[in-house]
Amino acid sequence: MKVVFDPEQKRHYPRHFLVNGVVEANPEVPERADRLLAAAQQAGLEHVVPADHGLAPISAVHTPEYIAFLSTIHERWLRIEGGSDEVVPGIHPDRRDGAYPLSAVAQAGYHMADGACPIAAGSWAAIKRSADAAAEAALMVREGTAWAYALSRPPGHHAFADMAGGFCYVNNSGVAVQMLRGRHERVAILDVDVHHGNGTQGMFYRRPDILTVSIHADPVRFYPFFWGHADERGAGAGLGYNYNLPLPRGTDDEAYMPALAAARRRIEAFAPGALVVALGLDAYKDDPQGGFAITTDGFGRIGEMIGRFGLPTVLVQEGGYLCDGLGANLTHFLQGFGASHTL
Repeated sequence: MKVVFDPEQKRHYPRHFLVNGVVEANPEVPERADRLLAAAQQAGLEHVVPADHGLAPISAVHTPEYIAFLSTIHERWLRIEGGSDEVVPGIHPDRRDGAYPLSAVAQAGYHMADGACPIAAGSWAAIKRSADAAAEAALMVREGTAWAYALSRPPGHHAFADMAGGFCYVNNSGVAVQMLRGRHERVAILDVDVHHGNGTQGMFYRRPDILTVSIHADPVRFYPFFWGHADERGAGAGLGYNYNLPLPRGTDDEAYMPALAAARRRIEAFAPGALVVALGLDAYKDDPQGGFAITTDGFGRIGEMIGRFGLPTVLVQEGGYLCDGLGANLTHFLQGFGASHTL
């Protein structure tokens, strides 16, 4: 099996982000990709570099207005006299259905949900190649490969159709889903990141052809706060096609497994042709995010259970930050998944 990654993705390296009113060092660093690539190879996956898929996979799930913003904003931002080297919003609109501003400062506030998605000099090139990795892995699976792992960095599940947030810019899991829709009438997304995939939910909330399932820390006091609650079930034609499983902070292996079993039952009821797993590793007990208490062996068990779903699967990397267990967590997940996955 393959791990899809381009070293160009490491060009995204904003040095800081805003959290709790404090400017801190950005934890979403290029070294994450190095460790995850080594861990995937340790699990026996072959590294391949994705082809250039152009903008079509991104534009299938994001607005042209937003893509134009992402691809030009850093250059425009640098023209601001006395401005910072990185794009960080300082103002946000109280509504999003009014006139579209021309100002770079105003557009940053419109298209960036928070201070945790700064844009630096190499960001767009890396964002584009991260989406290419997801598209390539999905294309492999669409054409008959049983499963593939997209080492998408920067991650994507907090990105809405026209808004970045939480270290995410292009929704790589969404890119993979839409690519798989080229063959399958129904595709399911299972998000196991410790944070709710609010961008993914928002992207598919009204669609009955995409089932979105997320297991995450209860957002009542955890990012992204405003999304991810159990009563969010979809809307319009998509009512009943969104399933959130918020769990208490500190959830460990044993408490996590019943939620994963519930997710499996819902996915089986949907009868999808393929599955996308938004693979966050930040549920780890020693991850800096401090949400859950999943062990390295627990990630192996989670991978094994998901592999038993028996679906063509694209694994798309989401969170998981620098700590001693990061690489081992991915290796264990991939080994557990690969050992149990059958079509």
